[in-house]
Amino acid sequence: MILDARLPSGPLDGAWQRYRETLPLISPLRKRQFEILVVGTGLAGASAAASLAEQGYRVKVFTYHDSPRRAHSVAAQGGINAAKNYQNDGDSNFRLFADMLKGGDFRSREANVYRLAELSSAIIDQCVAQGVPFAREYGGTLANRTFGGVLVSRTFYARGQTGQQLLYGAYGALMRQVAAGTVELHTHADVLDLITIDGQARGLVIRNLQTGDLSVETGAAVLLCTGGYSNVYFLSTNAVKSNASATWRAHRRGAFFANPCFTQIHPTCIPSGAAHQSKLTLMSESLRNDGRVWVPAQPGDRRSPDQIPEGDRDYFLEKRYPRYGNMVPRDIASRQAKRICDQGYGVEPAGRAVYLDFAEAIARDGKAEIQRKYGNLFDMYARISGEDPYATPMRIYPAPHYTMGGLWVDYNLMSNLPGLFVLGEANFSDHGANRLGASALMQGLADGYFIAPATVTGWLASQSLPPVTADHPACQAALAEAQARIDQLLAIQGDRSVDSLHRELGEILLDACGISRNRDRLLKARQQVQQLQQTFRDRVRVPGSTTGLNPELEKALRLADFLELGELMIVDALHREESCGAHFREEYQTAGGEAQRRDDQFSYVAAWEYTDTEPKLYQDCLEFKTLLPSQRNYQ
Repeated sequence: MILDARLPSGPLDGAWQRYRETLPLISPLRKRQFEILVVGTGLAGASAAASLAEQGYRVKVFTYHDSPRRAHSVAAQGGINAAKNYQNDGDSNFRLFADMLKGGDFRSREANVYRLAELSSAIIDQCVAQGVPFAREYGGTLANRTFGGVLVSRTFYARGQTGQQLLYGAYGALMRQVAAGTVELHTHADVLDLITIDGQARGLVIRNLQTGDLSVETGAAVLLCTGGYSNVYFLSTNAVKSNASATWRAHRRGAFFANPCFTQIHPTCIPSGAAHQSKLTLMSESLRNDGRVWVPAQPGDRRSPDQIPEGDRDYFLEKRYPRYGNMVPRDIASRQAKRICDQGYGVEPAGRAVYLDFAEAIARDGKAEIQRKYGNLFDMYARISGEDPYATPMRIYPAPHYTMGGLWVDYNLMSNLPGLFVLGEANFSDHGANRLGASALMQGLADGYFIAPATVTGWLASQSLPPVTADHPACQAALAEAQARIDQLLAIQGDRSVDSLHRELGEILLDACGISRNRDRLLKARQQVQQLQQTFRDRVRVPGSTTGLNPELEKALRLADFLELGELMIVDALHREESCGAHFREEYQTAGGEAQRRDDQFSYVAAWEYTDTEPKLYQDCLEFKTLLPSQRNYQ
């Protein structure tokens, strides 16, 4: 079945502005009568809540953290893109659009990507006005650096703390509205279910993480701004609490899940160092501006890096991709790092790492300059690894990081469930099969500051919504279902910990549905995940009770959702018999080992409907009129 993305007509240039002017408006007085529920306080959630409240809506915001500032957006280190062309190096809205569309391997919508490029400059202006301390040149203009997959410098940054500083700006805007009484902030609030009434999203089931109490919240619209699902792999660069429960519960209530197999493995992470490690640490992609990636030219060479002369080094990315060198997109850099390590050229630990070397940059620019640009990242690496990256190369290896898949949304950021809007990484919309670096922050803020405030208003203006209270039968039914799920988990009293089962799921998925995939491994993995689902139902042990703090119960609820999501990722990867971006099916590659798309058969977004048996596929067909699909070539 074919989905309607409600795309604007006419040329892409200016399409968003033309479309926005057709959206109906609501008077300020009327807006005060609408209550909007926002889940998540990262860049997308905080900016959306602040902007909607500024317009006059009554907003309730929910975060499972103790403060909105703890949202995982703080971990985005390297920068945020915008086509301001401060460097006078040929950048433009069209070039930014082209880089993103090509970087996503032509598996995203033209209109969405162009809108993001057009809004990019306004995002920077907004953040500067909020006081975000972007790096500046000597003359006072904002500084830029480059990121993977591009040939211009368009990434604005605040040392290696860009996400943190942007979140502080959005947090300030949010807390201003909290103080004004237009936003009601709920911390320690975990969303366990979405409530639909007459096919529309009207409420949430919330668990208070401190008391264990369940409650119902209702509103005219629901905005999910809950991030991605990389923690399905157990070890990832995401915060340990990052999860997919809100989006998965919405999926079970009827929202389509799009492109779940499009998961990004980031090439620049500190390798796993312990069997019981709980998460992995990202070293910003910005480091590839000055660090050179290499391995020993001879397999099994265990000499320390300072003892390996230039002639015995293989700068494999620079050799294979002479135009882009170390700045190829993430999916390509990750595959090449895995390939070189699989061939026996990797360095310690256990041959699953490559070097990221700053010796040349330090000799060229001086240690002080490198410290000015990346000092906090170098300090973090030294604390974790016990090594001085100024004196010896960093050791890096790919790790699960970002998810391009998510709930399906139309051009308005509304899912197929009316009234359910999905923003930022929680939706699938802008990045296709691979996300270029420094575009996640851009999408989250564009969705929250500029797009959702217009489209949510446009939708509410066309609705006649009866009031809904917590005693509505649908609310009470959802509340009872959530309580029954909790009671069932606590009653199993098996012999397997949640973490042991989650780690096993992650190992299955990383092997079969990670950097590369093939049919046989995927078929086997689906059987293994189904067996693991049964093991979870029969043998998981969740200590504690329903009252008070119970982090094991939190993890068990999330793992139940991850187990189902993991199977859907495999189903989607099996269905997509092509290679595109981060989805690399080994059966479909060029003679040179690059991804081989099959545009004649798979030029669509795969959106899946939840059923009790096999997931049902819907297609959101992709049409390219401004930039025709071509084989990606970064050589």
